[in-house]
Amino acid sequence: METAMVLPSLLLVLSVLLGGVTVAATQLACADAARVGARALARGETDHRARELALSASPDTADVRLVREAGTARVTVRAELRIGPAIGPPVEVVGNAAVPLEPGV
Repeated sequence: METAMVLPSLLLVLSVLLGGVTVAATQLACADAARVGARALARGETDHRARELALSASPDTADVRLVREAGTARVTVRAELRIGPAIGPPVEVVGNAAVPLEPGV
């Protein structure tokens, strides 16, 4: 009887923990994708190629923003994900990276 009363609470805690792990993994993927894009941009790759490289390393729903300013390549990767089928609004995850431009770029 006690198990039947506690089981829904345990399932809720498990789903929250799994959602947290998913958000953390997505944030790490966005940060890695931003680093890949920023390194490519700093090496002198075209914006199109740097965006392709960042998108290839990012989650499926990601949006990539590239900026070259003051000797620095900055890349921001944003992704939205839903935790569960219909629980609340989507969570936005952001990864940023900034790398100094290579000399001569």
